[in-house]
Amino acid sequence: MRKFTRLITALAAAGFAASAAAQAFPNRPVRLIVPQTPGGASDTLARIIGQSLSDKWGQPVVVENRAGAGGNIGMEAVAAASPDGYTLLMSYVGTHAINGALYKNLPFDPEKDFAPVATLATLPFVIVVKSDSTYKTLPALIDAAKSQQLTFGSAGNGSVNHLLGEMFNAAAGVKLTHVPYRGAAPAMQDLMGGRITTVFTSLPSVAGAIRGGSLYPVALTSAKRSNTFNTIPTIAESGFSDFNVNPWFGLFAPAKVSATVVSKINHDINEILKSKDIKDKFAAAGAEPYPTSPDAFAAELKADIAKWGQVVKSSGASID
Repeated sequence: MRKFTRLITALAAAGFAASAAAQAFPNRPVRLIVPQTPGGASDTLARIIGQSLSDKWGQPVVVENRAGAGGNIGMEAVAAASPDGYTLLMSYVGTHAINGALYKNLPFDPEKDFAPVATLATLPFVIVVKSDSTYKTLPALIDAAKSQQLTFGSAGNGSVNHLLGEMFNAAAGVKLTHVPYRGAAPAMQDLMGGRITTVFTSLPSVAGAIRGGSLYPVALTSAKRSNTFNTIPTIAESGFSDFNVNPWFGLFAPAKVSATVVSKINHDINEILKSKDIKDKFAAAGAEPYPTSPDAFAAELKADIAKWGQVVKSSGASID
């Protein structure tokens, strides 16, 4: 009986300690590592959610860009960080569900070395052309691709931009020639300079250029139109009903972080995602809030790793 009583007491104490730890978190600044350069979708969403978390927690949430190696440098830094919740990773399908199939010698495991914390948003990618292009509709682009050698630029071999182009080629029965770049910025520069035909890119990264008229949006990759950019048609509307790519963006922590801290961060983010301020800021970037639980996030990650692994294999892309 005494042993049972001691066990109950120990369990109660452990539960109290975990609860206290969650209530105390955070009591110092939190780092939010973005494994891409400033200005892209990951960076944009990280800065929006980082400011809201900072306001809610009363502690600075410092966004730190650690770009390189397709996102692997920033991911490795988080995988090796102390699992206390004070170092978080801003990730998305491109880095977390694709890199494991693309890179043969990763220094971390995208599933085993990270704890899914919270999804933030989904957002479509968009096919864009220069504003004076003659291919401003999907049918026009497809017809031209059947008789001419058109090109699409990407942020590099195996990037979401690249794989989307290959998926489009397969769906439309055309062959837009892939031109890889070292990042999205030089690809956009060559698009503006008329050296390539089109680029598949995230909507937030070109929202300003679309509004300003320097780029023209041909079609979205999602199954439905954007609530904010509702004049842009989807690829699905043009006869490709099964085409639906609407990537998630979310936060991860090092694998051994406590479930209590994960639960607190997830709860706080889901509360933030309900606010009109966040909805408006996300909408301006072409994103939609996407709250889930850590378990649901983990299940979605597992499914996407399998899905995109097949896409990588079909494309032949590989980086050693």
